Amino acid sequence: MTRLSVEMLAADAPPPITSAGHAQLGIAVLVGIAVIVLLITKFKLHAFLALTIGSLALGAAAGAPLDKAITSFTTGLGTTVAGVGVLIALGAILGKLLADSGGADQIVDTILAKAGGRAMPWAMVLIASVIGLPLFFEVGIVLLIPVVLMVARRGHYSLMRIGIPALAGLSVMHGLIPPHPGPLVAIDALHANLGVTLAFGILVAIPTVIVAGPLFSKVAARWVDVQAPDRMLPQRPSEELERRPGFGATLSTVLLPVVLMLAKALVDIVVDDPANTTQRVFDIIGSPMIALLAAVIVGFFTLGRPAGFSKERLQQTVEKGLMPIAGILLIVGAGGGFKQTLIDSGVGQMILDVSKNWSIPAVLLAWLIAVVIRLATGSATVATVSAAGLVAPLAAGASTTHTALLVLAIGAGSLFFSFVNDAGFWLVKEYFGLSVGQTVKTWSIMETILSVVAGGLVLLLSVII
Repeated sequence: MTRLSVEMLAADAPPPITSAGHAQLGIAVLVGIAVIVLLITKFKLHAFLALTIGSLALGAAAGAPLDKAITSFTTGLGTTVAGVGVLIALGAILGKLLADSGGADQIVDTILAKAGGRAMPWAMVLIASVIGLPLFFEVGIVLLIPVVLMVARRGHYSLMRIGIPALAGLSVMHGLIPPHPGPLVAIDALHANLGVTLAFGILVAIPTVIVAGPLFSKVAARWVDVQAPDRMLPQRPSEELERRPGFGATLSTVLLPVVLMLAKALVDIVVDDPANTTQRVFDIIGSPMIALLAAVIVGFFTLGRPAGFSKERLQQTVEKGLMPIAGILLIVGAGGGFKQTLIDSGVGQMILDVSKNWSIPAVLLAWLIAVVIRLATGSATVATVSAAGLVAPLAAGASTTHTALLVLAIGAGSLFFSFVNDAGFWLVKEYFGLSVGQTVKTWSIMETILSVVAGGLVLLLSVII
């Protein structure tokens, strides 16, 4: 970013709600993050409440009037939910439809029928990556763990040889690929191009998941050689269906929003004329809301109808898909409120002033900030939305490509070393029947490999592009 663009950003931005200097603002940031960390880890407070209180603590420490701090927080919350709330809701509906119709099982069974032996870990990566596109991480785990356990038991595989690739596929989608909440929030905060970010995200995700999945699983299986626990071999929670959608129809439905968003990005690059009719059409159908809405509507016919769902059953699926996302929406919204409080307090301008003479690349700085918040809070989503607020000023004046890479750097950093303050840590531990030490040597190390490899690839792309 040039000095001129920094000055223009400062001129266009509204005056900060506090007159604090750089030192006080730095302390305020530390206080805000420390309050969030303490409330989440020590007092086990919900992340929404922790982010809300942390935002107010940040404003108070920065010397901002309480009413203005409250206004900043609520404005940021409303803007963030307005920007990504519909997308999260549509993704949840599509994921629930995929699970209830048996479409997810169809993808899993088809791929497993064609894989075996040494190919099985690679099949698990493919399954998790495809299924993980429209699903939240926790939902993906619940959906795929039964498959992982059954494959490991029937095929006499080490649980880590099958489980690590599946977890890697889910996690890399969660951290790097929209329409997951974290990447969407970062894209919104940095005003990044979604299609370009998606394209680079897939480019980074493929080698990353190979290293952290099938390759690392060989090492993890030697470190922790366990079999699928009997007590966790589950029965399918949903009712048995007489019919279920075909593999091709299911896969096409899942990939439809991705294809539409990538097509929009391609047309934007090739045509590059906002007045062109073709580009205007693709700008509409490739927008994330329309792309996801199209997938949901198509899914009613390609997933619901083959499964024999009535109109009432489809309505129930939509309602059940929406119910669990209230907490996610609140956390994402509160993260946006925290971000806005950071910006309105002048922290963004402080980062610009302090870092403009640094030789450290912006993408590396973005990755490091996300890593610190991830280690502190244990939440990839909190790390992403908080880091996006801190890094957003660095995107001003940057090219479309480098803005997208900043988003991916944040996403990569948000995956770093999952530990006991991360709900995902305990999900993996309990489902796989591991001790805390075994979970660290497998799941936590895998997450770190994902973060480092993805961060390194993003840094490399920022240098060569």
